[in-house]
Amino acid sequence: MKIPNRLQPLVDDGLIDEVLQRLRSGKEADVYTVLTCGKIQCAKVYKEATQRSFKQAVHYQEGRKVRNSRNTRAMQKGSKFGRKQQEETWQSAEVDALFRLANADVRVPQPYICIDGVLLMELVTDAEGMVAPRLSDVMLSEKDAITDFDTMIRNIVRMLCAGIVHGDLSEFNVLQDANGPVIIDLPQAVDAAANNHAESMFERDVNNITAYYGQFAPQLLQTRYAKEIWQLYEDGKLTPETPLTGLFVEEVHEVDVDSLMDEIIAAEDEFYERQRAAKEREDE
Repeated sequence: MKIPNRLQPLVDDGLIDEVLQRLRSGKEADVYTVLTCGKIQCAKVYKEATQRSFKQAVHYQEGRKVRNSRNTRAMQKGSKFGRKQQEETWQSAEVDALFRLANADVRVPQPYICIDGVLLMELVTDAEGMVAPRLSDVMLSEKDAITDFDTMIRNIVRMLCAGIVHGDLSEFNVLQDANGPVIIDLPQAVDAAANNHAESMFERDVNNITAYYGQFAPQLLQTRYAKEIWQLYEDGKLTPETPLTGLFVEEVHEVDVDSLMDEIIAAEDEFYERQRAAKEREDE
């Protein structure tokens, strides 16, 4: 096939021997299969910010560390240099997340190198050696759905223990290889401790996965892993092997209406007393 412009420099430098085919075009990148040193790999070519359709990117960038204050100021001003730095930060987030998660035994593609907006990484394949399908294209038995759901929940726990929330997890960002689900697409991954939206993103991730597997095993729809896991995380009790129940009972606090009304009346009295005192001072 014709070599895409963004991949040509890597071919010229010998990092890629041959571009085989385009696998897919996503909202933040195009993915190709390439031949490198006799081995088929993936080349993920990130799109420029003006071409990406990923919404609310600012929520995902919150809490990300930037190398120095000059870069931070440039990004805030939106200068040409700042936009370039913002793009590099967006792209490096996935590389950093992939290495951290691979080291935490989370099932993700093995990353190799990211250069000039192109990420070279492992090609995930099925039992026949073909490109692994997305989870959204897979039909499961009830038994397999329960098994793979348990695997996904355990991987999500490992991600959180590594300090990472995927932020856009669904059946469209998971591949099904010979050994089960593999999590992909992490440029929007967020720092669980530094991002104020991390909890809501985490809950959405877990609920999306639960809804998918719940199609094949409806009993999974009754679980409440998102809240259980996050509560354990906040309490500092979450480890990669923490036993989970899928149950969660929220604390319910009864409101003392009489005391609340007394406080409101007292606040009103104080307000009017301040107004009266101020008027008296004006009249003097």
